[in-house]
Amino acid sequence: PMRPLSHTRFVLRRPVRNMHWLILSVAFPVIMYFLLAGPNKNNHNCGGDATHPTGLFAPQYYMVGLISFGAMVAVLSGGARIAAERTIGWNRQLRLTPLTPGAYLRTKILVGYLMALVTIVLVYAAAIMLGVRLPIGSWLHTTALVLVALIPFAALGIGMGHVLNDDAAGAALGVGASLFAFLGGTWFPITGGGLFVSFCKLLPSYWLVQAGHLGLGHAAADPWGAGVWLVIAAWSVACSARARWAYRR
Repeated sequence: PMRPLSHTRFVLRRPVRNMHWLILSVAFPVIMYFLLAGPNKNNHNCGGDATHPTGLFAPQYYMVGLISFGAMVAVLSGGARIAAERTIGWNRQLRLTPLTPGAYLRTKILVGYLMALVTIVLVYAAAIMLGVRLPIGSWLHTTALVLVALIPFAALGIGMGHVLNDDAAGAALGVGASLFAFLGGTWFPITGGGLFVSFCKLLPSYWLVQAGHLGLGHAAADPWGAGVWLVIAAWSVACSARARWAYRR
């Protein structure tokens, strides 16, 4: 019978065997990092000019964006695997085993987080190659905040995987990740005020990017106050409830 521990071991081995998924989900952010940060490896005034210097080291700035994007894609892509499992009837088979919905969801989240950690570590290694040097506390602080901000995305990917079919899941998750990245400020800083900025600050992707900047001590980073924790908690609870409902359905 498929018990929780057996299911966890089985699910953890699957991504390692899927080289296409590993290349797209793990290697792609690293390749993008070198393409963006490589030509700017000597730029210590990213996003500024002689009149308005920022003091941002370009490889460090792009590192924050790529760990946010890569980790988000890693946890969301679990939804595509779930949709594929549903297509071949694997999820229906699991319902005949002692595996509980809670254990199933925890395993899926664990796998997504492990893949996100692999992505983060690889982007960190690429950043070090381009000259990024930080105290160990900054690396750990950044990683911890990013992992917290990933919670709603892990649940969202699972929920979408149980709602969409195999053909639609990949496209929908790709579009969703791109929109979240754009509205979160992954590729460019979102600053100022107005309705657009206020809307972006209601999204977990904005605070996922800010988590990286805050962990590295960037002066321009928005602090994580009580309102931010409320945004992350609300999205996490809503997406988790949706994922549980979709699985039980």
